Amino acid sequence: MILAEKIMNLRKKNRWSQEDLAMKLNVSRQSVSKWENASSIPDLDKIIKLSEIFQVSTDYLLKNNIEIEDAAPNSSDDESEDVRSISLEDANQYMDQIFKSAKKIAGGVSICILSPVILMLLLALADTNSMQIPESIAIGIGVTILILLVAGAVSLFIINGMHLSKYSYLETEPISLQHGVTGIVETKRDEFKSFYTKCIVSGVILCIISIVPYIIAAALDAEDMTYLFCTALVLILVSNGVYLIVWSSVINGSYQRLLEENDYSRDKKMEAKKNESISVAYWCIVTAVYLGISLGPGLIYKESAIQAWRITWMIWPCAGILFAAIRAIAGIIRKK
Repeated sequence: MILAEKIMNLRKKNRWSQEDLAMKLNVSRQSVSKWENASSIPDLDKIIKLSEIFQVSTDYLLKNNIEIEDAAPNSSDDESEDVRSISLEDANQYMDQIFKSAKKIAGGVSICILSPVILMLLLALADTNSMQIPESIAIGIGVTILILLVAGAVSLFIINGMHLSKYSYLETEPISLQHGVTGIVETKRDEFKSFYTKCIVSGVILCIISIVPYIIAAALDAEDMTYLFCTALVLILVSNGVYLIVWSSVINGSYQRLLEENDYSRDKKMEAKKNESISVAYWCIVTAVYLGISLGPGLIYKESAIQAWRITWMIWPCAGILFAAIRAIAGIIRKK
């Protein structure tokens, strides 16, 4: 085992990120990345510092024929974990599949957001007698289209979920990237980082400015049907913003899974396993509440349906924030 592999393995056994190790050594993260990628080697003083930090001998770090040593002071003999080794081929196949699935997953989310638009437009046209059809028929057609669109979006989630299911271990099991793979993944992550930031910023801006049509309609003292068209425009803007956020986040998340960073560190993986049942129950309840509030009034009163669709989209961001709070509370309770 060469020095680069030993540094990377010791860092991961101590559950440190490259940033953590860089701070302990007073160097940049890029320096640690180069050491682990074997593109450079640390100076002698840094090697001595590494031996002190990892509590191993300098002979272990420098001599390739020394392969076994107690190099993980934070782990006990009674506690061992199986670490899955990821080759460059495995990593490339996973990243290629993520790039194929990201657009479809983001498209499915956007379709869900856009699904009520046709219903709203049909209600507006029926109210103005532009289509010469009863409102009940317009509602029936609109709801049917809404259900078909949601069904199509769900099929996208299921199909792409099946394609990615064989990589589910990346979210639940500890992994170890083979020699050289870490540097390649980090390079791709760094290259994508600026574009990821632009997508997040653009998506957030679209969601924020989506309220502008309402402001203009209120300033002009528009009629109720105008507000209905404004609601459709709001959903279109929000769907585009969410598409950018979801697409870029899925790709960025793939790098974090492979590098075991942020939400996919080993500690977070263990926490996620404990929260799995909570997550399933919580989001099923949120979805049922969303559909019940959004669709329920439309089966009785058209005006109530319009009011519902104007505000029910807010359930999702609120639910996301509440879910983070629930996870935090669950973690505190488990620690106690």
